[in-house]
Amino acid sequence: MKNFKFSKIKKPILIAEISANHNGSISHAKKLIRAAKLNNADFVKLQTYEAKNMTIKSSRKEFIIKEGIWKGYTLWDLYKKGCTPLSWQKELFLYSKKIGIKCLSSPFDEECVNLLEKIGCPMYKIASFEMTDIPLVKRISQTKKPIIISTGLSNINEIEKTINVAKKNGAREIALLYCVSSYPAKISDFNLNNIKILKKKFKSCTIGLSDHSLNNDVAKIAISLGAKIIEKHIALEKQKKGLDIDFSLKGKKIKTFKQMMDSTYNALGKNIFYRRKIETKNKIYRRSIYSIKNINKNEIFTTKNIKRIRPSLGLSPEKFEFIIGRKAKRKISEGMPIKMSYIKI
Repeated sequence: MKNFKFSKIKKPILIAEISANHNGSISHAKKLIRAAKLNNADFVKLQTYEAKNMTIKSSRKEFIIKEGIWKGYTLWDLYKKGCTPLSWQKELFLYSKKIGIKCLSSPFDEECVNLLEKIGCPMYKIASFEMTDIPLVKRISQTKKPIIISTGLSNINEIEKTINVAKKNGAREIALLYCVSSYPAKISDFNLNNIKILKKKFKSCTIGLSDHSLNNDVAKIAISLGAKIIEKHIALEKQKKGLDIDFSLKGKKIKTFKQMMDSTYNALGKNIFYRRKIETKNKIYRRSIYSIKNINKNEIFTTKNIKRIRPSLGLSPEKFEFIIGRKAKRKISEGMPIKMSYIKI
């Protein structure tokens, strides 16, 4: 992936996000990586942090989550429970390579970036909540590897500033993901026209979607608007517990989701006005001009003896007014398609 270019993506790719659904078990994490591979995800993504990389251990009110699916957790306890320990990272990257799926990660501070660089992480994701952490953006950009930036919470000016910092510090391949940082995200939380706005504003960046919604509709619309990357959290087939389980694709639903992505993209077709061959064969059922009575040679064509009907083996209906009032060149039986050679000009 050294020369990976987001601009070369044609069919949208699926990034399967493990996040905290490993539930503190490295073997479970490996099962999730395998599930991503078996169900046709293009990439699997880890998160590289421990609680110490995210916050401090405090019970002050600003460190306690007030609402949502993680209500009541302190930040420290949430990240301690949800982290993918630094000691797992090398083993999980090696396992991904062994089974043949590309792996990337979101580092949450410089220590995490340094670790991932030693492992050989080929691509980085900057999480929505870290997008304005300029020192972190600088450090990741200095690796000169492809960067995916999730834009949840951010306005256009903040996004532009982050992109400029990334480019100034060596980033050449940048993708932006439109994201709603609600867990799970309701349909009413989205403004999917943001994808069009991001495409127009940041032409050098590939645009995608980080999707925390509960159905396929958001991703379908995003792809129709030009999203080339879809990120989705995953879990195992019958998994019932996990910090992110409420908005994760489970098992075979990962494959179903990827199939939906492919079929949506294929349905978009070409960037020219185009009809597929399967449709053009039905042109036979258009209207054309037919005789509706026996017509003698030299008889005048009138609305009483010709009509515009299906199928389309006769002259086009646009010739109808041209024919009316002219004479037949030959005898024409009832129910015959009218040809130009039958008409005296």
